[in-house]
Amino acid sequence: MKKIAILGSTGSIGTQTLDVVRRNQDIQILALSAGSNIEVLEEQIREFHPRLAAVWKEEKAKELAVRVADTDTRVVSGMDGLLELSVLEETELLVTAIVGMIGILPTIEAIKAGKDIALANKETLVTAGHIIMPLAQSRGVRILPVDSEHSAIFQCLNGEDTGTVSRLLITASGGPFRGKKAEDLRNVKVEDALKHPNWTMGRKITIDSATLVNKGLEVMEAKWLFGVDLDRIQVVVQPKSVIHSMVEFQDGSIMAQLGTPDMRLPIQYALYGGTRKYLGGERLDFFQLAGIAFEAPDTETFRGLPLAMEASEAGGSMPTVFNAANEMAVGKFLKKRIGFLDIYRIIEESMGRHQVVSNPTVDEILEIEKDTYKWIESRW
Repeated sequence: MKKIAILGSTGSIGTQTLDVVRRNQDIQILALSAGSNIEVLEEQIREFHPRLAAVWKEEKAKELAVRVADTDTRVVSGMDGLLELSVLEETELLVTAIVGMIGILPTIEAIKAGKDIALANKETLVTAGHIIMPLAQSRGVRILPVDSEHSAIFQCLNGEDTGTVSRLLITASGGPFRGKKAEDLRNVKVEDALKHPNWTMGRKITIDSATLVNKGLEVMEAKWLFGVDLDRIQVVVQPKSVIHSMVEFQDGSIMAQLGTPDMRLPIQYALYGGTRKYLGGERLDFFQLAGIAFEAPDTETFRGLPLAMEASEAGGSMPTVFNAANEMAVGKFLKKRIGFLDIYRIIEESMGRHQVVSNPTVDEILEIEKDTYKWIESRW
């Protein structure tokens, strides 16, 4: 039995990970965690019987402990609880499906404890890639991408000499507003931004897809995951989300990973360390598909991508500011406190005021995040 723990088991990636586990009989869940959704977490505990359950909010953890008192699952809370989960003895792999920079410290501790990481937490590499990747290499730990685009690249590189890579081609659907201009986006509603044409995702990542911030974050991650400079990473809009990403090699060959938009595929591929198993579900029908179209991203309208590239080129602590500003701006947009285009304004102004720290520690990263949040709250 492969033994795993999941950070963020009640969210979109977490629940789909458990669906993969449910369909296979050779994975044991040792630990689960949630922010505050103890109703779903209780259901998961009763189905998968983990040894440990971590809840971010202490009062919710106490409530859950009462609700599952008839089980053998021990309930812990806060960052201490997440850290205990991340280093749990016997765990072979930690799935980091938690949202936000809250995932950085547990990921670092899991790597130090020799756990492989199935990475679905973007913030970990975006803000701390300079810490995470060298640490993983020194401990002999594998960072296995769960994100569909990075998984596609991972699959294309399986068995290949990474020294022969010419370019990484990261595909984007274009989101729900593809083809629109800035003036069209001035008064868009939250409900419209949440209508992704192809994927079913969490609310925050769906908004990031609409702004193209998500694609910028993926470029930043890809740089660290695959050791490729920014000028060798290109974003290509492929509206049907059939091609999940591509790799161009030095001889001009391009390898692509295709499939239906089903997150269970990259999740399962990561859980099994890059080996394939049967996965039920819809199959790609090329006769029905008929054609695959490509476009260049509209970076004038959807400024999330160029702002992300600017942050990544500045390096150091600037990606932390970009990420924190976006996280807070998206939160405000989802609560209908700001307009869609204000997301870009908040990111740009936050980056404009920041003095880059060239090689930030984890403590400095978390402090810069807090400072960015505080500055934004004082103005919006």
